[in-house]
Amino acid sequence: MPAFYKRHHRKADGRELILYSLSPLTAEALPEPLEAFGPAPHLRYHPLRREWVVYAAHRQERTFLPPKEHCPLCPSREGSFPTEIPFPEFQVAVFENRFPSLVPGPPPPPEGLPVAVGEALGRCEVVVYTMAHTGSLAALSEEERLLLAWVWRERYQALYAMEGVRFVMPFENRGEAVGVTLHHPHGQIYAYPFVPPVLERESQAFREGAVLLDLFPHLDPYAVDQEEGFLAFVPPFARYPFEVWVAPRERHPGPWTFSEGEMAAFARLLGRVVARYDALYGEPFPYVMVFHAAPLGEEGTFHFHVEFYPPRRTRDKLKFLAGTELGAGTFVVDALPEETARLLREAL
Repeated sequence: MPAFYKRHHRKADGRELILYSLSPLTAEALPEPLEAFGPAPHLRYHPLRREWVVYAAHRQERTFLPPKEHCPLCPSREGSFPTEIPFPEFQVAVFENRFPSLVPGPPPPPEGLPVAVGEALGRCEVVVYTMAHTGSLAALSEEERLLLAWVWRERYQALYAMEGVRFVMPFENRGEAVGVTLHHPHGQIYAYPFVPPVLERESQAFREGAVLLDLFPHLDPYAVDQEEGFLAFVPPFARYPFEVWVAPRERHPGPWTFSEGEMAAFARLLGRVVARYDALYGEPFPYVMVFHAAPLGEEGTFHFHVEFYPPRRTRDKLKFLAGTELGAGTFVVDALPEETARLLREAL
């Protein structure tokens, strides 16, 4: 593991902030405004879909596309706009979301509803990739991207150790086309008190067979890029035209079992996938990136992988989810995976 420094800070409203850096962090914290923080999310059960829905009405007030000088994810400066990070420097910052969907000490859910309810137990974190207001996974240096990968790994271990947490999911929403409200390079991590339905299905599939290991020998036409021990590919069953998965060639339940060399290869390949997306049309490519690691108890069979869902289907057209996708859960795709894989291979 590369040597890095970590600094814990308790924000004025009680939320935890953790700074990570490859050199010591010695600056004193700047003053923070004391703002009310009392989220009250809860769960309601959908009896037809047989899944939980999270209700977090306070999220209606979250920050929406502020100007650069009011970006809450930039480092704070003396005499300037106070941000979520009251320090003048860091390399990666992780803090509890001010507008969380899940919280460590949730209030009791409302009573008297005609459906089952539950406590929204868990934790929602924001992961700020860099001090720079603009950039991407591809724009980070190799050293910075590797540090970020180790931060993800550490947060997996810390959040899975929380009582009541059953599934942890880092993800990134990039671009206004997927609903991003802050442009500063960042992602999030959700720690859930239940296994979400997509992961339940994946866990069942991996219990029944080594799905990805069986698929790998047939992926030459779908390969986009590779690093030692890792493959990036357009799945032959892609639901989005430029969907890409990144997976280790050997089964791992999550990044916490990667060797140091595998951590470095994983970080490099993620950066190159984003670089290929951006090179495709010569501009930042919107996507949702989601880490699929083993839910608690599924470590023996689950195969970790990362899924990218880009909403673009051409340079100037978006893939919108409509009737068949939203109403029936059946996707209709406008481009063949073999062709989109070729375009991404040739993009760099």
